[in-house]
Amino acid sequence: MFVPFDLTEDGAADALADAAIDKFGRLDVLVNNAALDHTDDLLAVSVADVRKVFEVNSISAIAVLQQCAQRMDRGGSVVNVTSRLASIGVPSMAVYSATKGALKALTTAAAVELAPRGIRVNAVAPGMTRTPLYEAWLRDQPDPAHSEREVLEAIPMARLAMPSDVAAAVSFLAPDEAAYITGASIPVDGGYTAQ
Repeated sequence: MFVPFDLTEDGAADALADAAIDKFGRLDVLVNNAALDHTDDLLAVSVADVRKVFEVNSISAIAVLQQCAQRMDRGGSVVNVTSRLASIGVPSMAVYSATKGALKALTTAAAVELAPRGIRVNAVAPGMTRTPLYEAWLRDQPDPAHSEREVLEAIPMARLAMPSDVAAAVSFLAPDEAAYITGASIPVDGGYTAQ
C-alpha cells in the first residue's frame, strides 16, 4: 500500500502510523528510509537549507519512530537507514552526513530506551548504491566512466551496492529471528568503512 505524506508537516507521522494500522490491524516493523540528498560547500550552505535537510532526514525520522513505537503494543522492530557518511567525512557532504549521524545516534539511544517495551532499534548504513539518484549524479560528471572507476576503486568489493543488498540487511534485522539484536548498525558498503 502506498500512502503519500509530507513527513515534515505536523501530524503526518501520526497519520502514517494510523494508516498502517487501519490497513493491517497492527504495526510490527518500521523502516525509516525517507531522506533528502544534499551536496554543497559547508561554508556556503544557507541555514535555511541546513534546516530543510535536518527536517526531512532527522526530525521526520524521530517523529515517525515516536508515533510508530507508541503503537507497537506487542513489541516491534525499527530499522533506520543511515549512510556510510554517518561514519566518514566526504567533502561537500557535511550537512547530509550530520543528519545521518544524528540518525545513527538516535538508533543507539532509542534501542536502550525502547528495549523495556520489546522494541528493537537498529540501522543499516548503505554505501554507494546503484539507484536513480546515483545514476543522475554519474550523468552530471564531466567523465562518467572515469568517475565510476574512481568510485569502484575505493570499494574493497569493487562494486556498488544494489538496492537488494540494502533490502537484505533490512530484512535480516526486521523479523523476530533477529530478536536479540538491538542498537546495531550494519554497514552495507562493500567494505568501504572497514578500510
